[in-house]
Amino acid sequence: MTTQHDTSTSGAEAPAGVPSQPAAAKTGFAATDVLVNEFGAVDTVERAFETPDELQPHTELGLKDDEYDRIRQILGRRPTASELAMYSIMWSEHCSYKSSKVHLRQFGEKAPKNTRMLAGIGENAGVVQISDELAVTFKVESHNHPSYVEPYQGAATGVGGIVRDILAMGARPVAVMDPLRFGAADHPDTARVLPGVVAGIGGYGNCLGLPNIGGEIVFDPCYQGNPLVNALSIGVLPVERLQHKEAAGIGNIVVLLGARTGRDGIGGVSVLASATFDEGAEQRRPSVQVGDPFMEKLLIESCLELYDAGLVAGIQDLGGAGLTCALTETAAAAGTGMRVWLERVPLREASMSPTEILASESQERMLLIVTPEKLDEVLAVAEKWGVWATAIGEVTPSESDGHPGRLLITWNDQTVVDVPPGSLADDGPVYARPIREPADLILLQADRAETLPRPTTPEELRETVLRMIASPNLCDKTWVTEQYDRYVLGNTVLAQPEDAGVLRIDEKTGLGVALSVDGNGRYARLDPYEGAKLGLAEAYRNVAVTGAEPIAVTDCLNFGSPEDPAVMWQFAEAVRGLADGCQQLGIPVTGGNVSFYNQTGAAAIHPTPVVGVLGVLDDVASRVPMGFPPPPSADGDLLFLLGDTECELSGSEWAWVTHGHLGGRPPKVDLAHEQRLGKLMSQAAEREHIVAAHDLSDGGLSQVLVESCLRRNVGARITLPGHDEAVTPFVWLFSESAGRALVAVPRGHDKAFLALAKEHGVSCTPIGATTEEPVLDIQGQFTLGLDELREAFTATMRNLFGGSAEVGTRAIPDAVPAASRSVTLELTDPAATNVQPAGTASGSAGDAAEPVAASAPFATATGSAASGSATETGSAAAAGSPASGSPGAAGSSAVSGAPAADEPPASLPGGPVDAKPAAAPAPTDNAGEAEKN
Repeated sequence: MTTQHDTSTSGAEAPAGVPSQPAAAKTGFAATDVLVNEFGAVDTVERAFETPDELQPHTELGLKDDEYDRIRQILGRRPTASELAMYSIMWSEHCSYKSSKVHLRQFGEKAPKNTRMLAGIGENAGVVQISDELAVTFKVESHNHPSYVEPYQGAATGVGGIVRDILAMGARPVAVMDPLRFGAADHPDTARVLPGVVAGIGGYGNCLGLPNIGGEIVFDPCYQGNPLVNALSIGVLPVERLQHKEAAGIGNIVVLLGARTGRDGIGGVSVLASATFDEGAEQRRPSVQVGDPFMEKLLIESCLELYDAGLVAGIQDLGGAGLTCALTETAAAAGTGMRVWLERVPLREASMSPTEILASESQERMLLIVTPEKLDEVLAVAEKWGVWATAIGEVTPSESDGHPGRLLITWNDQTVVDVPPGSLADDGPVYARPIREPADLILLQADRAETLPRPTTPEELRETVLRMIASPNLCDKTWVTEQYDRYVLGNTVLAQPEDAGVLRIDEKTGLGVALSVDGNGRYARLDPYEGAKLGLAEAYRNVAVTGAEPIAVTDCLNFGSPEDPAVMWQFAEAVRGLADGCQQLGIPVTGGNVSFYNQTGAAAIHPTPVVGVLGVLDDVASRVPMGFPPPPSADGDLLFLLGDTECELSGSEWAWVTHGHLGGRPPKVDLAHEQRLGKLMSQAAEREHIVAAHDLSDGGLSQVLVESCLRRNVGARITLPGHDEAVTPFVWLFSESAGRALVAVPRGHDKAFLALAKEHGVSCTPIGATTEEPVLDIQGQFTLGLDELREAFTATMRNLFGGSAEVGTRAIPDAVPAASRSVTLELTDPAATNVQPAGTASGSAGDAAEPVAASAPFATATGSAASGSATETGSAAAAGSPASGSPGAAGSSAVSGAPAADEPPASLPGGPVDAKPAAAPAPTDNAGEAEKN
């Protein structure tokens, strides 16, 4: 590709170390020479001093009058248009946590002492040490509103954003998870949103080569018009490779790495787009960001190589608020200043104004801090991987009076931003909003589900089991999970529908981690304090039943409007419950996310705290799956129910499915018992006393028996314990009492297991055994064949959303806008001076490219950008072990042509994405997939 150079005046002279033609000589980039936007002139700091009384649209951008007055006080003048946009973004609820910060402090104040945590709240993601050499970073975030507006891209970019958070900590991302909540399963809008969301998650994660190892799918009318799309990612890093975001080192260079900057995402920041442009302005990209997983894959590999070479002094991903957030947070974290030449930012559309560039949420971008002597090496690595890398600024010192430095941003020699970065990143408004218990709560809690009519005869119980397992929340979710690659990379040991996802981290030692995400909005609606603790307890228990030791927590707190005192009471109680619960369990909250304004009109969603728990397994070979293994003899394995069963039906799936009822108080939770149960499970797994384990939660014992039998097509004969008026056969089957698990114990291990349970103070009730006959026999009550159970269990999603899902064919065309499916998107101004580096994927939807000649190969993402050889530098697809940042062996990756415009490539050239070198595969427990599917 011919390199175009900017021949216009470059603006203020750059200091030593910063190229005057930013990176053009190295990577073919040139700064745009656009100076005038639709307004006709740029609003500069000089002009702001000259026009102090000019009216500004601060309320339209979401700023209150007192907040605007405070900005003027901080600056000693009115803000420029760019500064006003920056403050409106950074002081928004999404970025500043202004309504939640006073409550979130409890996570730090109540945090138990912990020697594992290397990075916590305030960083891009929490990091915990799992061995002498290795650490794990994980985090869950929300992308709720974009996923309703544009389900495919909203969900896809949610995955991309959380993966970059993990990457920014120095880790190789190794897996994702997706807790999802939708409106009523049979509602027409759910049929629009769900397929697009699932296709977006699968499309982005699969292209990155990341297994999707778990999650949730919940249906409830309260989420109608406001689905919850939460995304979790986990990564692995050597302890010494931990990265931070501080822009330290006076004179260090600020480098923008990754995709070019476009207009996508601007509308997601308040009403910035409409405040910036007239109605007659040119059509702009959708407010939802557009993702390009192939560019993200190249960005991941380039960053990991930069880390391993020691070329990065600081790094921050560009997600919500884009450059505005990245620049202010990196400078504020170090207490330094920063000088930025904004015209050097590579653009997809040359007509973009300074305000748009700063507010753009274009995906697949990172901000690096690099020492001047290493800049050439950084640019060379970027060129090798075919990603844009542009030196756009430098780190400047603190003020002479000792105050932190200032963020100075110029646009072709005109200063458009001059602010203290801490005022944006750290010193936004903090509100102690009014809180009030919901007016209907007392009556709601008095309406107990335990008083509802319930089945009593064996035939009624049988029919209830079939109805329950076919209900949308309890039915088989293979329709969704088959659209995700769960075993790519060869390190997945357990994945959906297991209680927790389990990954092998170290091939030599077998070291692994377990992850689960859980939450129950109905429980939290009835009692947000106990509901949050119940969500924590379930995630903790899901990890524990695999044999792992739970060690850390992340959370995503989804609530309605913080301006509603009842919602803020729910939020305050849920945070208090989660903080108290973590303190009692002795595991810290490492980070997370708050998502407010989840409501349609005046109707808020149920308070929905989603909790992720991470656990460690010394050897994944000792992991415990949920499915009963084939009986070793005609007698089968013995089945024990751990924990106590009470008549606790309020908030249960049975009450909702059968009666449409929500009322009463949720089950009681005993976190000391959860700890004892966890220790019992870990030791029993280590001593091989158990061969299967499944926690009891939604649907109770009935659901667990069905899932455990169908997982490997193994029957069970169950004798329900003795009962009284309170705990009847129905209660044994459908109660949702917390702190329980079902375990399968090999004959000959039962005495040792019972002794171990007694030692840990966990009640252990024998309830039956597995059998070679394919039936679930609840003796004295009813018998159900596994074929009948399977038909009821698996038919619901097919009936609701169509036949067998086919990734990329059935769901994607309806979900993806035509513009984002197009292989080649033309620039608004084809004569723009920003040029794509050789070797970059030309047809990515997220990074609109110049028209490509018909003879040009598609996505020659690997190899040397200078020579075009795909064999000199190796394939982007060949990666080492999860902890390694270096690519694997070189491989040929030439591609002869491009796919059709509406048909994304199946993988990067050169083989499967992130393919590992030949090694022993991790032990998996997917033997029952064929029978189950």
